[in-house]
Amino acid sequence: MSSTAVIDEFKDGKYAKKDNCLSLLDDIPLLVIEPEVSKITTTYLKHKLMPNEPTGDALHLALASHYKCDFLLTWNLINSGILGRLTRYLGVPNLVTPLELLGEQSDE
Repeated sequence: MSSTAVIDEFKDGKYAKKDNCLSLLDDIPLLVIEPEVSKITTTYLKHKLMPNEPTGDALHLALASHYKCDFLLTWNLINSGILGRLTRYLGVPNLVTPLELLGEQSDE
């Protein structure tokens, strides 16, 4: 099974140049949801480290943690105060907004 949650989020969103943005995802390989990823997701939810909501943030973070990604691009995890609860756990990638990754300042 592979993760299409992020792609589904992009497809469901309403934003300028949506088709252009979606085309950028055409050649990006999807991460496989290994059994360990499901365990990590369950742990995040069980210990209330992540909100239990339908957009799949816990799964996104579990995938990034399992595959030892350096960064997880996100808007809502940064703004939700979750970062502080996760810093004590090993294997959690840096949570950055797209603007931060590009070296730009956010207006927030």
